[in-house]
Amino acid sequence: MSSSEEPGDVTVQTLGASLRRHSTATVLFHHAVAERLGLGPADHKCLDLVTERGPMTGSELARITGLTSGAITGVVARLERAGFLRREPDPQDRRKQLLHCTPKARRQIGEVFAELVDFSALLSGFDEDQLATVAEFLDRATDVALRQVALLRAHAMTKPQGGGHEPR
Repeated sequence: MSSSEEPGDVTVQTLGASLRRHSTATVLFHHAVAERLGLGPADHKCLDLVTERGPMTGSELARITGLTSGAITGVVARLERAGFLRREPDPQDRRKQLLHCTPKARRQIGEVFAELVDFSALLSGFDEDQLATVAEFLDRATDVALRQVALLRAHAMTKPQGGGHEPR
């Protein structure tokens, strides 16, 4: 540790490096899961959002992901063809279609994760308080990441298009 660093700085730096490594591994993992399901990564994560958050319109999915309405149309069509998604009229507004995850999708996703992820082994050795701390940290990190997504997108919309990016 250099003399200019505070004692906690090393821990924060180590944790930051661990988070980046975990983030990269998670992206690669989900790419592999998508391949296993016969999907592209964006299609898989869109399906994951519908599975996690429940039925939503294509417009809502586009807003959450930042994909264009045309891209979402393609995602929905591919997921429907694969039998992972179905559209149903919105009972509140029959002009809208709600996207629903199908039982086939839930079953196949569950099978892939059951084969690959042994959470009991991963969590063994941690007590309840430690697990609660990990869960709280992950919830906070997720909230921060989602806020950063919104900030990055808002910043991108205020920048002139077509130019290079200034180095930091």
